[in-house]
Amino acid sequence: MGDFYQNGIVTTLHNLRQRSLDDMELELKEFAKVRPMGLILPALYSELEGEALPKIVGELAKVNYLDEIIIGIDRADEDQYRRALEFFKPLNQSFKVLWNEGPRLRAIDEKLRAEGLAPLELGKGRNVWYCMGYTLAAEKVESVALHDCDIVTYDRSLLARLIYPVANPGFNYEFCKGYYARVADGKIHGRVSRLLVTPLIRALKKTLGSYDYLEFIDSFRYPLAGEFSFRADVMTDIRIPSDWGLEIGVLSELNRNYANNRLCQADIADRYDHKHQDLSPEDAARGLSKMSIDISKALFRKLATHGVVFSSETFRSIKATYFRIALDFVETYFNDAKMNGLKLDVHSEEKAVEMFAKNILVAGQNFLDNPMEQPFIPSWNRVRSALPDTFRQLIEAVEADMEQYQS
Repeated sequence: MGDFYQNGIVTTLHNLRQRSLDDMELELKEFAKVRPMGLILPALYSELEGEALPKIVGELAKVNYLDEIIIGIDRADEDQYRRALEFFKPLNQSFKVLWNEGPRLRAIDEKLRAEGLAPLELGKGRNVWYCMGYTLAAEKVESVALHDCDIVTYDRSLLARLIYPVANPGFNYEFCKGYYARVADGKIHGRVSRLLVTPLIRALKKTLGSYDYLEFIDSFRYPLAGEFSFRADVMTDIRIPSDWGLEIGVLSELNRNYANNRLCQADIADRYDHKHQDLSPEDAARGLSKMSIDISKALFRKLATHGVVFSSETFRSIKATYFRIALDFVETYFNDAKMNGLKLDVHSEEKAVEMFAKNILVAGQNFLDNPMEQPFIPSWNRVRSALPDTFRQLIEAVEADMEQYQS
């Protein structure tokens, strides 16, 4: 059972195990009458062939309070898109499938690119951005949840707990971040959050001093969770990164746009497991190595907007401070694992810390060498201002794709 302790400056909504899922879903169905709800699912086509997504679709088919599900499919050819439409037919809700590699959506992307408004790289951030754009264009929902498609421990209670804070008309939350314990198969997972983000935030506090932004990020129990929910208006002016800094970038935008009392985090799952990325210490363009660089740069960029001046010497100090704090965390997590009968390989944990420490310096140097780097995708407000017809084109493209390929 979770406790009720409030830490940091962001409200935490706990799971005290006193309420049934049926009772919560009944209330959500009532909320839907005044605040229609939707779900965004960013997916790779390969996930349709895995073990997680078929189970997720089976669970979602039991949900009766969603008005629409928006699915973005990456890395799919024509036949695979057709199979994707068939794959999602068991859903009992209205659903739309965005074929991101299809000629119609590519044509829209090229128009945006000509105006400097398109995402610069492929990936989850781009997928999420187009799904958000379609959701805004359709104007069917007021509260939206988003979660990954590789959650092997998924059940529909995760969605209910995730969307409840922004769906309840009696609450004033604009955004909710999901959190959970990353424990599965007798092991503690979540290395990037445990061994990079938290110790790096603590190191930044120690080397740079007190900043509300650092306190804000440090308030989230699992800042890299890919599960969050929001009111529809949040999507209009948020700028999200297209790289691995997506989750930190989203939190940074919410910190800029909203007061802390409009944001919350919620305990959404007793256990959570998904696809694990390789550490990839030999290749900074892959796996957790690239992720650690992108996340570190996202933090440095945000602090620069608060007036922090960085130099090579600053980054060396941050790296040294981080390394000591992170190694202390390894011992903390080992003791926690031991007490709970879990396994934790200290050697592999320290290898990860060594790679993250090196990549903090790499990220810092990249930041200094590319001061004009623009990793953020423009907001949909800006797109609509520059090309007012984009929303209509998105709706027509998705409808035409589905009509042409749905059997």
